[in-house]
Amino acid sequence: MKNSVRTIIIIAGVIGFLSGSMVHAETADETRIKQLQLQYDALEREAAQKRAVIATTREQADSLKKEITIIQNQIGAVQAQIGSTAASIEKTRLTIDGVQNQISLKRAEMSRKRDTVGRMIAFLDQRDREQLIASLFKYADLSSFVQQFHDLAIVQKKLFSIINEIKVAKASLEDDKQVLEDQEAELEHLNDIALQRKQQLAGVKGERDRVLSITKGQEVQYQKQLATIEKQKSQLFKELRELELKVVSGGLYIVHIKADNVPPRGTKIFQKPEDDAYVTQGYGMTAYARRGAYGGAPHNGVDASAGYGSPIKAIGDGKIVANGTNSGWGNWIAIQHPNNMVSVYGHMSSLAPLKVGTAVAVGQTIGYEGSTGNSTGSHLHLSLYKEFFTYLREKDNQLYFNYFEGTVNPADYL
Repeated sequence: MKNSVRTIIIIAGVIGFLSGSMVHAETADETRIKQLQLQYDALEREAAQKRAVIATTREQADSLKKEITIIQNQIGAVQAQIGSTAASIEKTRLTIDGVQNQISLKRAEMSRKRDTVGRMIAFLDQRDREQLIASLFKYADLSSFVQQFHDLAIVQKKLFSIINEIKVAKASLEDDKQVLEDQEAELEHLNDIALQRKQQLAGVKGERDRVLSITKGQEVQYQKQLATIEKQKSQLFKELRELELKVVSGGLYIVHIKADNVPPRGTKIFQKPEDDAYVTQGYGMTAYARRGAYGGAPHNGVDASAGYGSPIKAIGDGKIVANGTNSGWGNWIAIQHPNNMVSVYGHMSSLAPLKVGTAVAVGQTIGYEGSTGNSTGSHLHLSLYKEFFTYLREKDNQLYFNYFEGTVNPADYL
């Protein structure tokens, strides 16, 4: 009877261990994570609204007041993104803490189940060591003896159930570890973004101070500056068109790439070069181009702005075939894609440290938005070529690329 009672106690303990349940109540961290998500969403909406104002105002930026409005909205957008990034960082840290706690709980649970398995195996081992006849004489009647074997079968069944649960818990633990590693990588990425945002904010404020310094806060000075820039730009592009004709007629190319097959318009083979950017000037004979800004030529690409210092990404896989700095495009880079189309990115504040010949992947950062070269405000100029070539402008030894001939509308392929 004694052994039978002992077996029943073990079984009852196992059943109690397995059937114990916890009613989940939302923790303070989970509540905070929800609050942070709401904060993030609100700040991202605010940033998007300010970027929309930037795009609308940029199309009509013919006064100092509008230019300062653009810059102030850029500052506001970046500040909102700094806030949303900070919310994401805190949310990710809380998530990491929660996953670490979950891992600790699962390890403790596995440890308890292993202890239970150990006790059950020890009991079964003891029963196996007893001889059948010796065990029979311990009981007052045959029914108690038979009941013991029934109870042992239950113990064995529960033992296999617990072992299976340990296997499931182990697999879940491995999943939690992977989630933890992913969250830690995300945190590192967010910290990098936070640093970029701070540099971006400093750059926008610097741009504002530069505009105010040049114009001395006066509309007349701003209009003089605009007129000077447009005149210089028109003269530059007229000169470049003449140079291009000489290069083509003489075959004086440095790099010359021609696409074998250009996909039909509307074939979305490339990705956008900036996140959350707004187009500020389209391709072709735009209103700005009709004013003679490009020496009578159409606009050879698409202008877009996501804010000064925003990362600029390769629109597709490829390799860098040219880069440099010149008076027209400021800091620029050209990427040859597998179909031999070439994308060009201009006016960047700075280039990523990538040399000619370096392979790049779609979405890889290749520079940061700026206003270098002949530019009247922070934006990215993106051109897409079916035939591309570079040449030297002899009077200043600057590297240029062909302007309009050979281009296609980037918007048709993004």
